[in-house]
Amino acid sequence: MANLQERSGSILIRLGGNTQEYAKFTTEVFEDGRITHKEDSGTTQTTETPAVLYTIDLFYMAANISGLVNVDWFLGLPFNDTSTFHLDIAELGQAILGEHLVALQAGNEPDLYGPHQKRTQPYLPIDYSAELDRLFEVVDANDKMTVKNQFVAPSISASQPEWTPELVWQTGFIDHFKDRLFALTVERYPDNNCFATFGVGRYYDPQENFHTFLTHQTVVEFVGYYGESTRLAQEAGLPFIMFETNTGSCGGFPGISQSYGASLWILDYGFQMANYNFSNALLHIGGQNVYYNPWISPPTNQSNFNEWTVGSVFYSAMIIAEAFGKSGTSRVIDLQSPSAFTPAYAIYEQGTLSKFALFNYIDDPTGANNVNASITVTGGVPASVRVKYYRAESVSSKTNLTWAGQTFGNNFEADGRLKGELSIETITCDTTANVCNIPLRAPSFALVFMDSGSESLSVGQATATFATTAHTRVRNTATIDPSVLATSNGHSGLERQHLGSTSHGSVSGASRRYEIVSAFVVLVSAAVGGFLIGSGVSR
Repeated sequence: MANLQERSGSILIRLGGNTQEYAKFTTEVFEDGRITHKEDSGTTQTTETPAVLYTIDLFYMAANISGLVNVDWFLGLPFNDTSTFHLDIAELGQAILGEHLVALQAGNEPDLYGPHQKRTQPYLPIDYSAELDRLFEVVDANDKMTVKNQFVAPSISASQPEWTPELVWQTGFIDHFKDRLFALTVERYPDNNCFATFGVGRYYDPQENFHTFLTHQTVVEFVGYYGESTRLAQEAGLPFIMFETNTGSCGGFPGISQSYGASLWILDYGFQMANYNFSNALLHIGGQNVYYNPWISPPTNQSNFNEWTVGSVFYSAMIIAEAFGKSGTSRVIDLQSPSAFTPAYAIYEQGTLSKFALFNYIDDPTGANNVNASITVTGGVPASVRVKYYRAESVSSKTNLTWAGQTFGNNFEADGRLKGELSIETITCDTTANVCNIPLRAPSFALVFMDSGSESLSVGQATATFATTAHTRVRNTATIDPSVLATSNGHSGLERQHLGSTSHGSVSGASRRYEIVSAFVVLVSAAVGGFLIGSGVSR
């Protein structure tokens, strides 16, 4: 999180999703010390999402995170029972998070309430609007909620023909609710892997479909669907947020979602949303069986040393945060590259051209598809530009990913900090011809800084880091650099008989202590013998 904050200034996190619908506050203290607990919700929806019981410590934990890193929060309200709205999460969120609570989500994917049997069908946009009216009546009567106009909606998934964004807007939704809303929200994935995970829908073959994530065209078509919606949001003075997305619902796709190619696609997707005037986008994070997670903790109940895994999409989030910067004035323009495999964007900050984002989706180790992206600027190019590259060996690579020469490490090697020296390349431009030629190997991404003195050029590993404050593992904590281990001679056969087990209690320490005492006796005897022999010689 600190690496994102270092680049963007702040971070948005959403606590919610399908789990929010049946979420319930409890004053119970769970025996294992957890702050949340799951139980069967009885849902019939595809993902079989459980109900979540949460304690007040959930909010204190979030507040403590915001005290260390500048994180602001979205919280999801349960919408399973609109006859009696449960607003504990709103009351506690406002009281404990304060200004770090951005908004409350009123309903998650209401277009799926009917198909998932959460509502009697037909359940249409006008029915959802009526429920929002009832929600706001309850909110107005609730003295514990001091802020009554910070909500996001409608958060539709665009998966039902009766619930397209245009059909929702046609009900008068924006004009009717705009004074209550912080933003208009939608949620969408390019496809789903629900058949493999839950046996629902059609089979999706990752190998056959990987190519759809290696072209700019799919991004343009996917985001262009919301062109009219973002226009209406701007007219109403409301942000427009992609509230949940990633490479594929139901956990993503094996081989694709954690690949370098997918992270290029996420980068392209993010820039394209900015081009279409989206205000923000939130990448979904799931459990350890989810392929598109930006990071995965070690498979234990407590962090091991350097055993986290940082996924490729975290590089995407970090790079795009750096591209947009901290000013809050970024404007992004798709430069309409003639090739769908080499898209390009211009990024302006405070009305001035700041950066270019350049892609090469093509996977070709021969170098035949390496390209030079030619940049020409009205008013002339500078004498030189600085370039940070995001690289991997192949679009299918899941390891050895580097951003400006630095990496978090491969699977089970990360501790949240970038490793290696920051590497920024200087490209000399032809000021006479008004062109800068930026090399792009196949595949790669380049962020070109037009101002060689830009402060953000020096950003690598975040200056603030945070040590683990709670430890449950007190044995077997020693580590060794794998490169050192690979070249060591190890122990001899004679030494192995004296080595114990790494499992606490499996080998008695008594025998080893006896061996140490015996060795001490032998050494003393040898010393005494030497002294006596010496004395004999002396005589």
